[in-house]
Amino acid sequence: MTGPMHTKPTDTMQAALASLRLHGTPFIDGVRTSSQEGATFADHSPIDGRLLLEVSACDAADVDVAVRAARRAFDDGRWRDQPPRARKRVLLAWADLLEAHAEELALTESLDVGKPITDARTIDVPAAVRTVRWYAEAIDKVYGETAPTGSDVLATVTREPIGVVGCVTPWNFPLYMACLKLAPALAAGCSVVLKPAEQSPLTALRAAELAVEAGLPSGVLNVVPGFGETAGQALGRHPDVDALAFTGSTEVGKLFLRYSGESNMKRVSLECGGKTPHIVMADAQDLQAIARAVTWGIFLNAGQVCNAGSRLLVDRRVKHELLEHITAQAGAIRLGDPLDPATELGAVIDHDSRDRILARVREAQNAGGRLVLGGAAARVETGGAYVEPTIVDHVGNDTRLAQEEVFGPVLAVIDFDGPEQAVELANASAYGLAAALWTQDVDVALNAARRLRSGTVWINNFDDSDITTPWGGFRQSGIGRDKSLHALDKYMELKTTWISIRHQ
Repeated sequence: MTGPMHTKPTDTMQAALASLRLHGTPFIDGVRTSSQEGATFADHSPIDGRLLLEVSACDAADVDVAVRAARRAFDDGRWRDQPPRARKRVLLAWADLLEAHAEELALTESLDVGKPITDARTIDVPAAVRTVRWYAEAIDKVYGETAPTGSDVLATVTREPIGVVGCVTPWNFPLYMACLKLAPALAAGCSVVLKPAEQSPLTALRAAELAVEAGLPSGVLNVVPGFGETAGQALGRHPDVDALAFTGSTEVGKLFLRYSGESNMKRVSLECGGKTPHIVMADAQDLQAIARAVTWGIFLNAGQVCNAGSRLLVDRRVKHELLEHITAQAGAIRLGDPLDPATELGAVIDHDSRDRILARVREAQNAGGRLVLGGAAARVETGGAYVEPTIVDHVGNDTRLAQEEVFGPVLAVIDFDGPEQAVELANASAYGLAAALWTQDVDVALNAARRLRSGTVWINNFDDSDITTPWGGFRQSGIGRDKSLHALDKYMELKTTWISIRHQ
C-alpha cells in the first residue's frame, strides 16, 4: 500500500479532534496571519491517514516577512535589552503555560506524528517544559570575563546575542526539539524564525501563541510552516539571518552549510544523523536488564530517535542468550492505537517512511541477514503507517542497514570477538553521535570510552541524560552542541572591549 486507506473514523480519533482547535497558519509578529500566496499542504495523521487540516505552505516571501519582523524586534531592543530578570520572568511564564496546556499539546503531538499518547504526556511535553525553565534560570547566571592584561589596560569580554536566528526542527519530538533551539536562543536575547518539519507543524504554532501570551514581545518568535526545499532553504539563504540551528538528517545539514556559504556566511549549528552502537562485552552482567535497555533503545518512538541504538554489537560468547532476551521483550511490546494509553509502539511518520524501512530490512535479508522478529507492516487495515518491532541478525557492518540511519524500529545485530574488534566496528561509521558500552571491567570501559568517536558515551546505561550536559556529535553527526550552557554559545557573539588606562 502506498497511500492512506480511508476508513471510518474511530471514536477515539473523533473525540480527540473534537477536543482541539488546530491551526495551521503562520505566526508572524505576534499574530496568526496568512501566507503570501495562500498555498497549503495536507497534514495527515499517521495514526490512520486522515486529514487533520490544511497547513499554510510558506515560501521565500513568507520567510522574508518573518525575518523582517524578527529583525525589527531585535534592532529596537524590545527583547534583547530587557534586563535578565525580566527575560527570565517571561520564559518562566511561558514554561508555566506550556505545562498548563500539557494535555492539549500532548494530544496534538500524538495526532500529528503518531507517537503513543503516553509518551507524549510523560516524555515530550515535560522535557520541553524543563528545557524552557532551565534556560530561563540560566539567563542571569552567565558572566563575562576580564582578560589578564597589564595595569595600563582593562580588557573585558562580553557576550551579546547574535541577532536573528533561524531554527529548523524535526518531526520525531516536535515540541521538545523546538524548545531545545528556542529556549537558549531566546535566553540569549535573540529573535527567532522557526520552521518546523512539514510533517509536524502544529505544536510549534501553538507554543508560539503561548509564548506571546506569556509576555514575549511580538516579532521575537515567529513560526513559518512549510517545506524544506522552499521555506527551509529560504531561511538558510536569507541574508538577514545571522545564525541557523538545525536538527535533522545529515543530508539536509550539508545543504544548510552550502546555503550559508552561498549567502552571508551565517553561523550554522547542526545536530544530524546517528547510528549508535550498543556494545555488549562478554563480561557484561544481568543480560535481562541489558536486553531491556537495548529493546527500548531502538523501539522507543518507533526507532525514530537520532541516537537510537540501532546497531547491537555483541560478543559472540553472550550473543545467543542476550538475543533471546531481546526477542522475547520486543515480541511483548504493545503495538496499537497511539491514542490508547496502553500502547507502547505507535506509528512511524508516514507511509513513505514505512516503505523505506521495510525495504532496508528486505535488502539486509538479501545480503545474508537473518530475520529474527517482525519485518512487516502492521495495522494496515487502519490506513495508518505502522512497522512491527524488527530484529535482523548476521548483519554485515558494511551493509546499508548497519551504515545508514533507517529511522525505524529495526535492530541490526552484529557480533564480534573481543574489545578491540568491538571498538573498530563501532567507529566504522560516518556518524558519531553516541555509543553505549556494557562491561564490568573498568579498564575496558575507560579505554573504549576514550577511543569511541562519539559525542556521548554511555557506560552500563543507555540514553541517560540531563539538560546540564552537552548533546551533539562527532563527524557527520553535526556541528555544535544542544543542551547545557554550551548551547548558548551558538546564539551569542564574544566582544572584546579594550580600554587604555592613563597612569596618574
